Amino acid sequence: MDIDMDIKELEAFVYVVENCSFSRAAELLHLTQPTISSHISALERKLGIKLVVRTTKETYPSDAGKLLYRYAKEILQVRENAAAAIKSFSQEMRGTITLAASTVPSQYYLPHLLQNFHEKYPDIAFNIQMEDSPKVIEMVATRAVEIGFSGTRVENHKCISQEFAGDCMAVITPNTEKFRAYAGRHLPKELLLSETFISREKSSGTYQAGREILERMGVDIAQLRTAIEVRSSESVKQMVGEGLGIGLISLSAARDYVQFEKVLAFPFEEEELRRKLYIVKHKNSILSPIAQVFYDYARKYYEKHPEKAPE
Repeated sequence: MDIDMDIKELEAFVYVVENCSFSRAAELLHLTQPTISSHISALERKLGIKLVVRTTKETYPSDAGKLLYRYAKEILQVRENAAAAIKSFSQEMRGTITLAASTVPSQYYLPHLLQNFHEKYPDIAFNIQMEDSPKVIEMVATRAVEIGFSGTRVENHKCISQEFAGDCMAVITPNTEKFRAYAGRHLPKELLLSETFISREKSSGTYQAGREILERMGVDIAQLRTAIEVRSSESVKQMVGEGLGIGLISLSAARDYVQFEKVLAFPFEEEELRRKLYIVKHKNSILSPIAQVFYDYARKYYEKHPEKAPE
């Protein structure tokens, strides 16, 4: 149904209903009473139904008018909110943005991004919750947070996911003579299948990215000798450093242990094997002005500043 309801007609209708008077509505809107009557008549003509009952003693909405009033009030409120948001945006950038992020984005990519954003917008604060990737998407979908960062694409019809960074994955091993012999090469498939594997939990983006890389190598992750499953990359590298097995995590997560020679890293540097990290927002929600500014900034940050990537 294509009905052209003018915002001024709706405004006149709301004022008449709230004040039970055409003359009072005209006074408050600084219009003439005939103009108010004309707006109401136009609405009734477009909708094909009586909206306002007017007698010699009283003016009140019909049942249809009561229904329209609720929607008209919402429309006018949205108009006021939009005007207030733009005014606030033009005058000051301050407030708190709620985020949810999975492990790798939150620990290794957001710090660089937030530091530079804070230099530009020092009065904007953040409330960040760290969850696994499916939970991050769920929080965005239910509007528990405004923006999410996930380590893998999780399909949800309520969300829009866009790549904001690329992440290099690596097999990490104990720093022993056995593994040092493979320096500068990928570990052979047979060795991967024979070693004890320390795994991230199956819902994590790290696990999903590792599974895809192994599949490209012709290795089914289910064939690995998984002995321990943990909820953080920190735990994976600690256990690998203690010689409990090998793991497959983000190279950025392993960097400190590699530098201190606690583990060895065998990265998958080929472009087609790089893991994608995503920034996520609700498909049908309008971000707050400060959240929109941050979203636009974050989405392009590592594309514009590849040297800032933690790898």
